[in-house]
This record gives sequence, structure tokens and C-alpha cells, in this order.
Amino acid sequence: MNSVRQVFGVDAKSLRSAIALLAERSWQFDDLVRELAAPRRTVEELLQALGDDLERDGDHVRLRPDVVDAHREEAGSPHATDGLEAEVARHIAHVPPPLPALDHVQATADTVVRRARWLDEHYDLRTTRLTFLGDHDLTSLAVRALRPESDLTVIDVDDRILDYVDRQSSRTIRTVHADLRFGLPLSVMGKADIVFSDPPYTPEGMALFATRGLECLADPPAGRLVLAYGYSPRHPALGHRTQRALVGLGLAFESIVPGFHRYSGAQAIGSAADLYVCQPTTKARKGGRKTSKQTIYTRGAQSLEAGETTNELLTALRTIAGQNGLDVEERGADWTKPVTTKPGTAVAVDLGADPGPWLLRTLLAVNADRVAVLLPNSHPDLADAASQRGLTELIGPKYRLRLLRSTPDNTHAVVVAEPPATATGHTDAAARAVLTRAHGRLGNIWPDAPDDVSDDRLIDLPRHRVAEVRHELAD
Repeated sequence: MNSVRQVFGVDAKSLRSAIALLAERSWQFDDLVRELAAPRRTVEELLQALGDDLERDGDHVRLRPDVVDAHREEAGSPHATDGLEAEVARHIAHVPPPLPALDHVQATADTVVRRARWLDEHYDLRTTRLTFLGDHDLTSLAVRALRPESDLTVIDVDDRILDYVDRQSSRTIRTVHADLRFGLPLSVMGKADIVFSDPPYTPEGMALFATRGLECLADPPAGRLVLAYGYSPRHPALGHRTQRALVGLGLAFESIVPGFHRYSGAQAIGSAADLYVCQPTTKARKGGRKTSKQTIYTRGAQSLEAGETTNELLTALRTIAGQNGLDVEERGADWTKPVTTKPGTAVAVDLGADPGPWLLRTLLAVNADRVAVLLPNSHPDLADAASQRGLTELIGPKYRLRLLRSTPDNTHAVVVAEPPATATGHTDAAARAVLTRAHGRLGNIWPDAPDDVSDDRLIDLPRHRVAEVRHELAD
């Protein structure tokens, strides 16, 4: 049966149709091609793969009755979705509210179920590796409920979503932190057969998420990107720009299903979006951009219209970083590679557009005598005493923090991080060793690392898993 599956690749729907037709009656070759709407060569390969399981009568073929059930079982069939919408609605009711800076609008429970059912109908989720690029809509949980055996990965910039998916799925869905503007962790590159995403609906956002989706695919021409995208019919030029950006990445539109998605909001586009099924061409094998500009959203601090940090703010940040005569290196938001400076050096980091997750990753990535980070005054880690305490305790073995609210002006803050004078006790030293090597494989740095994180890097773990590592080292 494996050779039969290989004929259609990820396209389980066509495989199931072929088995059903050949089990139904005898077919002449030309009629079978027309009924399947499959290329002649594909049908030839199918019949060759079925081999002795076929009965032949002149130029007609059909499946032998004694093998029909086995082929149907191997091809699988979509699961019923009874009760799934109520379960999805419960998940959505308790999902953390969208971060305004990430420009998310919630899909309806009906839409999330429709997505899961569509994926189950078209792909064999028992064997297909499915990756979600962003999943505030919780489509992964719907797929997990529909197909408990499926291999699912969620990559998201919002640590709260990763925590929620982790808890609701009892950790049966792999969760990975990444901001796609700065690249993908190596652990998820080239590991997926299908990628699903509902990206920001700017041409820049769609192109970025599609680029990262291509990087996730193990074999791009054999995989698929399944994307949500909507634009107002009053502005067709915007839709054209986005479609042209996708085509420029080497993607062909295998199908576009109008009005597939519905949202609780997004009235500018009729609270609806289309389903795009994109097939990569051989051109798409080539990698995309390594980094992207941050302004990919339609509103907020990271929208296309957002301004840059003023020179006055950056000068004040450098002054704070360079106190006591330290040399100052300036850096922007990017924690994908470790930064280690020579003694006597401070690092000034502009995170003025941080939606929340960047600060912790920056403190993990940078090893310096002082790190000064410019943030919005409303940053989640500074919002209240509990949030401040959580960050301070989490990063404590590596850095002692000073939180300067309303500095340099009343809309910004500066977090100053300096290594503690000494590590107190063995557990602090062990935690410090891990926190200062956040880009290393945990199993190499921490011999007793649990199996479920030993092959990961600390920098790629969701925040709640970083906290667990920190506490396990302390215990």
C-alpha cells in the first residue's frame, strides 16, 4: 500500500476516490483518467502500484473483491465531527485574548471545525506531519480531537497561546516559540508535509509566512501550504499584490475556495476569507529571506505605517547602557543567534515594538556586562508586580534586573540587566550555565534534561517550558 500512497503523495482525497472507483466496478483506462481528473501518468503509476491486486479484462481493470477492504482501510476515511464544534467553542471561550500588536481576529468555532474537517478529508492525518504557523484560532486542537494519532506542531510568537495549546492537548502537540520575522528554529525546518496558516493579510505578512512555510516542508514540491487570505472586493489591487507575492515565491494556486473562513470581526473584508491551497514548484525549493522587516501587520506598533524609534530615545538608551564607562554596542530585535561581548561592554537593545515575547529571548541571547533594553511602558512583563516578579525570578540566575518605568519618557521603559556578583549555590550555577547557553542543545548542556526537551534549545521553548527548566534545575 505504501507504493500506492506514494503515487498521490499528500493528496489522500484522490487516493480514496481512486480506491472507491476501482472497488465499485470495472473501468476502461480513459474513463478512469476522466473520472479521477488525474494526469494520465499518475493513473498509470497507480495501476502499476496496485499490480496483482487488480483484475484485468482486456483493457478494463478493477480491484479484486478480496483486497478491497484492506485498501479502503489503508486509505482511511474522514472522521465524523459530531460534537466537535461545541468542544472548539469551549476552547475559544477561554483562549487568551489577542495581543493588539499581533493584529489577530478570532475565527468562529464553525470555521475551525470546517478547517479540521477539510484537512482530514484531503490529507491522511494519520501519516501526514502537519505544522501550524500561528494558531490563535486553535485549529490544532480541533485536528487533535478529530485525529488523536496525528503528528502536529504549533509554531507561534505568543507564549500564552503555546501554553494554552500545551495544556489543552495534554502536551500531545509539539509547541515551539518563534517570531517568523527572525527565522525558524532548525528543529522545525524541513519536518512538515503540510503547513497551515492564517497570516497577517498584508502582502508582506502573507509572503513572510509563506516563505517560512516553505522552509518547514520536508519536500516542498510534494507538500502543500494551506493558507487563509481575504481582501475587500472594493480593493482588488491589494489582492493582486498579495497573490503576485505568493506567485513570486514559486507557489502555484492548486485551488482557492471562496469564503471558506468566517471571523468575529474583520468587517472591512466582510468578516470572511478564502482558503488558498498552494503547491510549491521546484523554484520554491530555494530558501527565502533569512530575516524580514518587522512591520507586517495592518495596525499597531508593527503595522506598515508604524514609525521608527527616535534618535532622542536611542541616545538616552545608550547613555543608560554605558554608565560607569562601559563601551556600548547597539542591537535591534533578533535573538536567533547568541551574542557574547568582550569584558567591559554593554549592549543597548531597541525593543520599542516588542509585543511581549522579545524581552525574555533577548536577555537569554545576550551575554554582556550590562544589557539595557528599551521597551513600551505597557510591556506585559512590566504591567504589574506579579509580571515583574515572574521575569525577575525567571532570569535571576543570569541577570539582576532594574526596571526603569517611564524612562526615557512617559511612554517607554528601560530594563537594565547585569550579571549577579556571584552564583549562590550549585543550583544557581547550573541554572546560570543553561541560561547563558540558550542556543545550545539542552541535552548537551544539562545531562539530566528531560527527554521531551533534551533535543531542543532553550531559546525555542515556550516561556512556560523555559520556566519549568529553570525550576527543575533549582529543585
